Amino acid sequence: MHGSIPSIAELLKKLVEGVGAELSDAEVVVCPSSPYLQMSQHTLRGTGIILGAQNVHSQPFGAFTGEVAASMLADFSVRYVIVGHSERRQLFGETDAEIVQKFVAVQAQAMTPILCVGERLEDRESGAAERVVADQLNAVLEQCGVAAMANAVIAYEPVWAIGTGRTATPEQAQEMHRSIRDLIARRSSKVAGQIRIVYGGSVNAANARELFVQPDIDGGLVGGASLKADEFITICKSVS
Repeated sequence: MHGSIPSIAELLKKLVEGVGAELSDAEVVVCPSSPYLQMSQHTLRGTGIILGAQNVHSQPFGAFTGEVAASMLADFSVRYVIVGHSERRQLFGETDAEIVQKFVAVQAQAMTPILCVGERLEDRESGAAERVVADQLNAVLEQCGVAAMANAVIAYEPVWAIGTGRTATPEQAQEMHRSIRDLIARRSSKVAGQIRIVYGGSVNAANARELFVQPDIDGGLVGGASLKADEFITICKSVS
C-alpha cells in the first residue's frame, strides 16, 4: 500500500527505460495496488514488463463489497496474481483453505498464481520450518493436484526476513528451495524441473546476485526494494 499517481508513473517510466527491452532471459513482473492497474496497463503496454496484482477474491462474482474478482484483474491484462502473501496470512488471517480457493480462481481466468509460502521465526527456531512450508504447499497440491503447479510460481518468503532487513543466507534459502522442489518431485519430476521457485525476504541489490546463483532459486519476489527504481533494475539484471 505504497505510492500515488505521480510516484508510480515515475517509477514505471524508469523501469521501462531500465529493463523494458533488455532482459530476454528473465521475466519482470510488477504488481501495483489495484487502483493503479489501469494506469500501469497503459504504461506497460508494448514493453517487456508484465503486469501482476497483489491480491484477489476467491469467488468469481457476488456481493463482496470492497473485493476484486479474478475476472476483473484479467480485464486489465493482468497475467500474475500473488496469493497467500505472508501479510495476508498474518495480518488478515487468511487460511490455507482460502488461499487454495484464490489459487483456483486465478487459474480459472488463465492467469498464473504466485503462491507464497514461508515460516515464522518461532517455526524456524523450533526446527519446524520445512514442515510448515510443506503443509502450506500440500494444501494446494492435495486440492488441485501437482499438474496445477505447471502454471504457477512458488515464492518462498521466510516471514522473519520480510521488511526486517534480515535475509536468509543463500545457503538457508537454497536449502528450503531444494526442499520445496523435492516435495513437488515426489509427485512429478517433470513439474518439479519446470516450476520456478523465487525467493522473497528482503531481496535487495546487494544480495540478489548471490541468492540467484543458487541452483534452486529462480528469481525474487521483491518488496521494499521494488519501490526504488535503480535498486529494482539492478536486481532484475542480477537474474542473468
